[in-house]
Amino acid sequence: MSKQSPSLHKNRQTLSLSLDSPLLQSCMRRDDPTALILDYTRAMMGFLPFNPSPRSILMIGLGGGSVPKYCHQHLPDTDITTVEISAEVIALRDEFMIPADSERFRVICADGAAFVAQATQCHDVLMVDGFTGEGQPEALCSRAFYDACRAALTDEGLLVVNLHAEMPRCGELTQRIERCFGGHAVSVATDDGDNRVVLAGSGTALARTARAFEQCWASLSPAHQKTLGACSTRIERALIKRYPVA
Repeated sequence: MSKQSPSLHKNRQTLSLSLDSPLLQSCMRRDDPTALILDYTRAMMGFLPFNPSPRSILMIGLGGGSVPKYCHQHLPDTDITTVEISAEVIALRDEFMIPADSERFRVICADGAAFVAQATQCHDVLMVDGFTGEGQPEALCSRAFYDACRAALTDEGLLVVNLHAEMPRCGELTQRIERCFGGHAVSVATDDGDNRVVLAGSGTALARTARAFEQCWASLSPAHQKTLGACSTRIERALIKRYPVA
């Protein structure tokens, strides 16, 4: 989610997006447009062991649409709304093979923080992946925003936030999310160390998944297991650290 001009980078294998910065915002394999290449996008799908069939997902930040495309492909019964502030980014949706709007999938050009604050529907999963070239905009990491995210979730809904691990405020923002959810949050590092994904929700949902992670994992489809394979151990360890299994 950004008001800055997006830049495309193409080669024979991939198409990538950046926003006035060397930081890569999104990357797509040309031969497999719905595959999740960047580890942080796979970690953001870490909500699946908690809820493998969410009724509705709200995403803040479109970029190249990696996660919305994956969800559209592999969660056919889920209603998916993605909010992106930049019309320029949305204009690239065909380049990144993002599905057209339909009854269950839509991309909305709007301010994500305002959209969440005014939400009239509660969602099972709320994913926040909004960056500018300089990092995360203040509107998407304030206490008021995280409080609004919690209010926009169902009772056992899950907030998933992508943070830039190398930013000085990463620890502060992680603690802010934890406080908004009564301490019920876990932080998962990505394999390259550039990002941290925070999952927050009800203590009941997180503790239940920690106790039964192996069963939750076994119930996932092969496609989801392949996607989460590289980060599943990190997710499980983060859960067990927060909710020790007797």
